[in-house]
Formats: sequence, structure tokens, C-alpha cells
Amino acid sequence: MSADTAGLRRRMPGEFADHERTVMAWPCRTEIYVGDRMVEARAAHAEVARTIARFESVTMIANPGADADAAAEACGGAVDVVALPLDDSWFRDSGPIYVYEGPQRVALDWVFNGWGKKFTPFDRDAAVASAWAAEAGHKARSVPLVFEGGSITVDGAGTGVTTTQCLMHPNRNPHLTQREIGAEVCAQLGLQTLLWLPYGLALDDDTDGHADNVAAFARPGRLVVQGCEDQREADWVRMDVNRRVAAGALDARGVPLEVVSIPVLPFTEVDGTRVAVPYVNYYVGNGFVVVPTCGHPADGDMVAIIAEQYPRREVLAIDVGAILALGGGGIHCITQQVPR
Repeated sequence: MSADTAGLRRRMPGEFADHERTVMAWPCRTEIYVGDRMVEARAAHAEVARTIARFESVTMIANPGADADAAAEACGGAVDVVALPLDDSWFRDSGPIYVYEGPQRVALDWVFNGWGKKFTPFDRDAAVASAWAAEAGHKARSVPLVFEGGSITVDGAGTGVTTTQCLMHPNRNPHLTQREIGAEVCAQLGLQTLLWLPYGLALDDDTDGHADNVAAFARPGRLVVQGCEDQREADWVRMDVNRRVAAGALDARGVPLEVVSIPVLPFTEVDGTRVAVPYVNYYVGNGFVVVPTCGHPADGDMVAIIAEQYPRREVLAIDVGAILALGGGGIHCITQQVPR
């Protein structure tokens, strides 16, 4: 914590708090989305952006030139397009995480290393958080820790949830202990309690087990977790362990967490690659929730469980889960909220 902010109360709002806008990034890494899959991925991003734009302002960042033109045409006039250099489309991870320091909103620019240097180059993505903040006129501050937005969910009242699988992976911050990593995350995000779930998804090799595939706060005191009903799957044990670790854990207020499980975890295959499509990788905004689906028979029932957690919001299922999972994420992974 820098000397000029040490005396200020710091707080990361919950995703369900009011947004000024949502920021996304236009797909551009051709080795992930090969051939017609890039067309499909861009159509999925445009559909998500247009859907969110019904409820709040949306900015789509795209590489200057042809990509920016294509994004503008696909997204339509309701979505603002900003031309900035990109390597990839996962702005949840490469973009800034916003906190309040006293009354001032600050964009935190963490170290981004391409999810443990799995995807190269990543130099443009490593610079996009500060570039976006400058473009938007937002105050920004650098944080010397490798960290991605998809590795945390917070309740806005001092409690955060992450996974040991991701934050303790040796390709992130191998010189730091769990206690040191937790202390820095808590200090930067204004958390008093950080719950470490053991696992991300078994097939989540790209991000090493991001939290946003397995957990999301619906409000302070209520944590939605991804389950897996199929005992043949590795995630049957992993998700059950997460649920039991979270159930009854105390939040920052000293109150036991209420845990709601989404019991079905869909799997599908795209171009010979088997992927999981977690429902909990949904995104919450001003009056809405958008949930990724993939045509599984349980889609309606699982979306209904999520809707019960957000009674004053319109809950929309968007069938983009398979293509986004092929790329390594979901709807939550391609969005980043700017709190009002």
C-alpha cells in the first residue's frame, strides 16, 4: 500500500453493485479460435455486448484498424468501440480491477503474465489495463503482484473467495507464501477475510483454476458455487470439497456463509476438445444477469436457481458457453465492470 493511500479506507465493490459501464475486448488470438471459430467467437462477444447494452453502457476494446471496424459493425451503435492494442479477449484478467480508496475510484493495474506465460505474446495485454484507464480518464495504480480478475469474487463487504489451485500455482508468484499472497490481495482490495477454496475446474488448464468458474457472491453472506452431479467426473469430488469448505465459513462480519449450489456442470465437445461450461461463470450488472449455456437439458433448471438469487434482475441465458469455453472461459471472463 502506497504512503498516499495508507490512511484511506479501501473497498472493492461487489459485482452486483451499480456499474458505470461494462468493458470487453474483441477476440484476436487466431491460434485459439482457428478458422470459422474466430467468426463464431466474435459473434458471441457481440451478442453478449449487445445484450448488456440494453441495461448499461458497454465499451468494446479492439485492436486498431480492421478489428475495431469489425467490432463496431458487429456490436452496433449501442456499444462504444475503443481502439487499443490487444493480444487476447479476456478483459476480466488483463483489465484493471476497480476499488474505492476513500471516496475516489481507482483502477488497479496488476502484473499480467499470460496466465503463467502459457499464451505469448502478452505484452499488449499486460499494458491494456493502464491504457484503458488513461483512455477513460480513470486514476490508476500499479500493483506488483501477478493476479487476474477471474481469480477472485468479493461480496463488497470485506470478504473475498479465491482458489488455492490458481493463486498458489508456481507460474504466478513462486517467491511468495500463501500468507504473503493473501495479505497483499486483502490489502489491495480492502478485504478482511479471504476464503481459499481448494479447487478450480479439473479441465481449467488455461487459467489454473480460476475462482469465477466455481464461485460467485450473490450478496454479502450468500455464495453461489458450481457443483457437479456426475460421479464419473473429477469435478464431482472437487466441487463437493469446495462446497463443504465454504459452507459455514465465517465472512468478514463473522457470519457463517450461506452456500447455494448449482448442481449440474455441463460438458460438451468442440473440434475434438472436451470442455466444461460452468453456469456460475455468469455476469451481474444493472438490472440483469447473463448466464452462459450450451444446450444442456438442465439449462432451464440451473438458470432458474441463479434467478432465485437475483430476484430484482432479469436473468438471461445466452448460448455462447461452448465457444467461450473452447477459448478458455465464459461470459464472466470476457467482461469487467466499472463501478459507478
